[in-house]
Order: sequence, then C-alpha cells, then structure tokens
Amino acid sequence: MTLPNLLTLLRVAAIPLIVAAIVVPGSLAGIDLRIWATALFIVAAVTDWLDGFLARVLGQGSVLGRMMDPVADKVLVASILVSLTATGELAGWEIVATIAIIARELLISGLREALAGQMVELPVTYLAKIKTAVQLVALALLLAAPLTPAIMAQTGPAALWLAALLTLVTGAQYFATARRHLGSTQADG
Repeated sequence: MTLPNLLTLLRVAAIPLIVAAIVVPGSLAGIDLRIWATALFIVAAVTDWLDGFLARVLGQGSVLGRMMDPVADKVLVASILVSLTATGELAGWEIVATIAIIARELLISGLREALAGQMVELPVTYLAKIKTAVQLVALALLLAAPLTPAIMAQTGPAALWLAALLTLVTGAQYFATARRHLGSTQADG
C-alpha cells in the first residue's frame, strides 16, 4: 500500500466521522462536534491535494489511486452536502446548487465509466481541479458557519453557488469533449 493510496483511503474512512459530527449535536472532549467536523473535513480536503502531490513526487501513481481519488472526492463532497441539507443548514435555493453539484459528479462518473469501456480516457481538466478546490473551500465555510460571525457565515452560500456554477461549466466541457465518442456507444438498460 503506497502512502498516496493510504491517504485516499483515510479520507474515505473519515467521511462517516465527519457526517456524524455534523448531524449529531453535542461535544467530544469538551469541544463542540461542529469544530471536530470542520477540522476533520479540512484535514480530509488537504489530503485530496497531498495524495496526488505525493503520487507524482514519489512516483507512486497507481490504478487504485486513479480510481479511488476521484471517488473519495465525490463521496466526501456529496456526504457533506447531504448532511448539511439534512440538518436544515442548506435550504431553499441552496438545495438547487446542492443537487446540481451531486448530479454533475454522478453524471461525469458515469460518463467516464462508459468511455472507459471504449478505452477512451477523459482526463481531469485544470478548471475541474479549480472546481474541486472551490467546492472544498465552500464546504469548509459552510461547516464553520455556525462557529463564525454572521457576516462570515454568508461567504459559505456564495462560495457554494460559485462551486455550482463551475460544476455546471466543467460538466458541459466534459460532455462536449466526450460527445464524439458517445455516438458509438449503445445505451445500457
């Protein structure tokens, strides 16, 4: 097991702990669970960058890492969005942004899988990397919102909408790139 893969798997393992700290009120060791959730999420978000960096620097890129890293990112983002929706912290129009983000992530994963069956790779774009960073920052801001002054709490929803916009733009770019290959696939199911 390489260090980058271990970091990715630890990120996945942290997801249920982060979700529990969001949806369960209380404290642990005298510290509000929301502080734990925010801190653990930030550590998980940093590992998203760190595992890729270490894989490149150490020459430890792997098939498992290329498969698990984007899955870990998508599950982390979707889990936090669903948790914040379940607690009522995301409501109204923010749910539209949430659904746009989750739907795009699922659709692009499906698109990649369909193209992989044709031996076509859909590489991650630079804008998609920025989209992921904006999503992670938005989620950190949303998680920290109950712990910050009201003016700071408004930055989370704004960042969420920016993330949703980038999500839709990058999704459209991926579909445009994959379009020439989609015509030769048969619909499944």
